[in-house]
Amino acid sequence: MMKIGIVCYPTYGGSGVIATELGKGLADKGYEIHFITYKQPFRLDAFHENIFFHEVNFTNYPLFDYPPYETALAGKIVDIALYAKLDLLHVHYAIPHASAAYIAQQILKTKNYHLPFITTLHGTDITLVGRDETFIPVVTFSMEQSDGLTSVSESLKKDTYKNFNIKNEIEVIPNFIDFSRFKKLNKDHFRTVIARNNEKIIMHTSNFRKVKRVEDVVNMFCKVREKIEAKLLLVGDGPERQNIEKLSRQICKPDDVHFLGKQEAVEELLAISDLFVLPSETESFGLAALEAMACEVPVISTNSGGLPEINIQGVTGYLSNVGDVEDMAVNAIKILSDENVLLKFKKNALAQAQKFSLEKILPQYENYYEKIVNKK
Repeated sequence: MMKIGIVCYPTYGGSGVIATELGKGLADKGYEIHFITYKQPFRLDAFHENIFFHEVNFTNYPLFDYPPYETALAGKIVDIALYAKLDLLHVHYAIPHASAAYIAQQILKTKNYHLPFITTLHGTDITLVGRDETFIPVVTFSMEQSDGLTSVSESLKKDTYKNFNIKNEIEVIPNFIDFSRFKKLNKDHFRTVIARNNEKIIMHTSNFRKVKRVEDVVNMFCKVREKIEAKLLLVGDGPERQNIEKLSRQICKPDDVHFLGKQEAVEELLAISDLFVLPSETESFGLAALEAMACEVPVISTNSGGLPEINIQGVTGYLSNVGDVEDMAVNAIKILSDENVLLKFKKNALAQAQKFSLEKILPQYENYYEKIVNKK
C-alpha cells in the first residue's frame, strides 16, 4: 500500500473536509496517510493506526510582516517525505499548497528522491483568489508543474481552462459523502424543541461570506413564512453574520430565525430539516447541498457552478438564477405545502446523493494515484 502525504487547510471549508474524509477512507483501506498542515484538521477527530498528523510550525520573525507559511510548508513536506518515505503527495486547494509542493519536489530532486504530487482544485482557488493578478502566474505555473490535476466538478474544470492558460489534463473526481455519518437520524425530540407546533424547518449552512448570499436565504424565508408555518436555522459563522442578524430582526419574527453558529455535528441538524437552501453566487460543487441530500433533505439552490451537477431540477429540489428570491420562495412553497410532494423529493434527494458515496468515489482516486505514480 502507498504512503501518501495530504496537504490541506484544517478549517471548516469544503476542501479541508474532503481532504480529511478522503484520507480517513484511504487509511481504512490500508494506506498510510500523513496529514501536513498548520493545525489538526477538525474532522480528524479520532485515533487511526494508519493516520499521522504533522504540524507545520513557523515563526513570525520581526523581519517579516506576515509569517512565511509557504516556505515552512515546503520544508515540512521535504522532511516528512524523507522521514516517512512518501510515495505520493496530494495537495488540496491550489494556493499556496501547489507551489509549496513544487518547491519541495525540487529540493527532494537534489537528494535523488522523486515525489510526484497531485493538485486538487476545489473552487475559489480558481474562480476567485486564483484570478487575482498577483497570483495568476504562480497558480498557472503550479498547475502546469503538477504531476496530476483534478477538479471536483465539470463546471470547475471548464472555468479553469477558461481562466488559465494551462495544457495539463484535468481529471474530474467529484466530492463524496460518508453515509456512515450523513444519513437520516431519528431526532424527533430535538425537532420539537425548535418547531413546537410542527412547523417546517428550513436550513442553511455556510461560512457567511458575501459569495454565499445568506441575505437571500432570509428574504426567501420571509416570503415562504407568509404561506407556511416555518422556522429557519442558520448554521455557521463569518464576516456577514452581523449584517444577516440585523436583516432578520428587521423583516422576520424574532422566534422564527435561529443563529446556531459553527456546528460540527451538522448531520443532527439536517436530520430535523425539511428543506435546505444554498443561494450562492458561485459553487464549484456544493458539498453542503450533497450532505443535506444524503440526510433526505431536498435542496433549493442557484444554478451556478457545479450545483446543477448534483441538484436535479424538479427531482431533488429546484434551481433558480442567482438573486431570484421570488422564484426560490415559490419553489420552496411547492415542496413544503404538500406532504406527499415533500416525501417524494426527500426520497429522490437520497437516491441522487447515493451516487456520490465514498465507496463509489474512493476507487476513482485510487486508480488516479496508481496512474500518476506509475507515469514515466
